[in-house]
Amino acid sequence: MTLEEFFRENPECALAFSGGTDSAFLLYAAKKYARRVRAYYVSSAFQPRFELDDARRLASELCAEMSVLKVDVLATEEVRTNPPDRCYHCKRAIFSAISAAARADGFTVLLDGTNASDNAGDRPGMRALRELAVRSPLRECGLTKPEVRRLSRKAGLFTWDKPAYACLATRVPSGEELTTEKLQRTEAAESELHALGFRGFRVRTLGGCARLQIPETQLPLLLEKRTDILEKLKRRYGAVLLDLEVRSEQ
Repeated sequence: MTLEEFFRENPECALAFSGGTDSAFLLYAAKKYARRVRAYYVSSAFQPRFELDDARRLASELCAEMSVLKVDVLATEEVRTNPPDRCYHCKRAIFSAISAAARADGFTVLLDGTNASDNAGDRPGMRALRELAVRSPLRECGLTKPEVRRLSRKAGLFTWDKPAYACLATRVPSGEELTTEKLQRTEAAESELHALGFRGFRVRTLGGCARLQIPETQLPLLLEKRTDILEKLKRRYGAVLLDLEVRSEQ
């Protein structure tokens, strides 16, 4: 099945839209082939500001309708306590909110940007998508991440080479309670490193310390910016540590 065929069979769709490469390309395809589509972006403590900015920019460039839904994910105890299956409970909360908004807008089909490269066995949140009958056209049509990037570049989407981004909650060790303060601290730290020129990195929490995961290719930049990094991050963390096991972009 092709995306054109999928949207011929499902001409009116709601799309869970993150502003990332996959959902951006899916919105582009839906605008091209579907009769009606609306994107739904969930604003929560887990998403950094730049994701919303990217989502708004892409929706504007495609002349696509977009709704922004505010969801308090930390109000769900199974999310806040950060168990190993936190992603499942978070997806349930987020997609339930999107589904309710979409139904109110007259949509009966809800889509997400899962692609054919995503391993369902490694993603607890995929179970929530199945339970809520969320469709994944990229996966159903066999489109892998490299193919989505290639087609996105061909379509002129600025998101074609956007690095994969896991939500801020993934920076806190499983079993450690999630708080707004921890998430905001992480977002601020990663924004500061991004401003220094780093890409494809993570700032993870280890006790009161920042554990940096920097791609090997950017280690020279790390040494060059060492003083700046310490000055900025030690305002928020007791120590700044480097994880030497990271070898490539994540």
